[in-house]
Amino acid sequence: MRGDSEVQVERWVNELGATLDTADALVARGRDAYDTDPALQLAFEALSSRVGDLAKRLVALDPERFSAALWSAAARNRDIVAHHYHRIDHDLLWQTVARDFALLRALLDER
Repeated sequence: MRGDSEVQVERWVNELGATLDTADALVARGRDAYDTDPALQLAFEALSSRVGDLAKRLVALDPERFSAALWSAAARNRDIVAHHYHRIDHDLLWQTVARDFALLRALLDER
């Protein structure tokens, strides 16, 4: 069984890495593009949801390895974006994707 969970962790880690790469590419378009393009804002919401879902899965499968508070914060952020989308603060969403995702990437690379 341990081998099966390790395979699952690797799959989700790879998917998370690809999602964070996409986030980096969209952040590189700049804050002005984000502020003026509703499609980019929706993309940030989708990225937050996907990153949070993957973080939640990783924490559940291997809570010791994914114990840093940022993993749980990403999962909670996903719940806010998914369930309270009508109240999203787009400035905070930008900061989350532009800054916090980079911190999450560093944690991912450490493991």
